[in-house]
Amino acid sequence: MSVQARIEDTLKTLEPTHMTVENESHMHHVPANSETHFKVTLVSARFAGLMPVKRHQMIYALLADELAGPVHALALHLYTAEEWQSRGEARPDSPNCRGGGRS
Repeated sequence: MSVQARIEDTLKTLEPTHMTVENESHMHHVPANSETHFKVTLVSARFAGLMPVKRHQMIYALLADELAGPVHALALHLYTAEEWQSRGEARPDSPNCRGGGRS
């Protein structure tokens, strides 16, 4: 199973109403077909009442194996349904990596 698929399967335990896991490794100085850099956008009622740092800690705990191994970077955009709607159901774009695009 790919790293991305493992991340998606693990995060489904949060019962998201929206989830996108994007492999952004190609934007960084890594070999082709790497799975090292990911961006997660997740909307879940489980985030209600939690400050952003607690939301991040929840995800870090769930993805501990991936973060200890193949995943080098993980951008997290974590929202309640109300927050997601107030953002127009949009997450920020990732900045370009200075070493991106090279293999």
